[in-house]
Amino acid sequence: MTTASALLTQAVQDLAAVSKEGLGEQRDSRWRGRRIVRVGEAWHLGVLLLTDTHALATAEVLRAADPGRRGYTAESARERAERRAEALRGGFDEGDVVHVGWSVIDVDAVDAGGSSGPLALIDGVPSVRWSAAGGFMPLEAYLRERVTLLRDAAAS
Repeated sequence: MTTASALLTQAVQDLAAVSKEGLGEQRDSRWRGRRIVRVGEAWHLGVLLLTDTHALATAEVLRAADPGRRGYTAESARERAERRAEALRGGFDEGDVVHVGWSVIDVDAVDAGGSSGPLALIDGVPSVRWSAAGGFMPLEAYLRERVTLLRDAAAS
């Protein structure tokens, strides 16, 4: 039986030559204000983020940018612009993709028959819930598809 940890380790090896995206954490400081700082990097594979050593569940994805002086018709647009600016203030370069609010997946728990984040062992098969409303699909097929897409995008 192939384990989730073995599948994820293989995916990391297959992505070794592909560039990663930034992992950020929000920090609040009396002197520097609110910002999102870089705490690492990972490959983005849909609902999963892979680092060299961990699998993470994806949450908020944004692109670092200067909000400029714009009129906003919706408060949510203003909030998104402020989040992008926080990443810029935290040290990300303009245009960098930043992942915030991610959580570590306990892959050992999945291998032991449980679940963690979007991963679960379903009828002995490591599986991933690829969307909040979607069902589970085999992790092996999901990773094969996502790794191929990421490698193809990097090659073009």
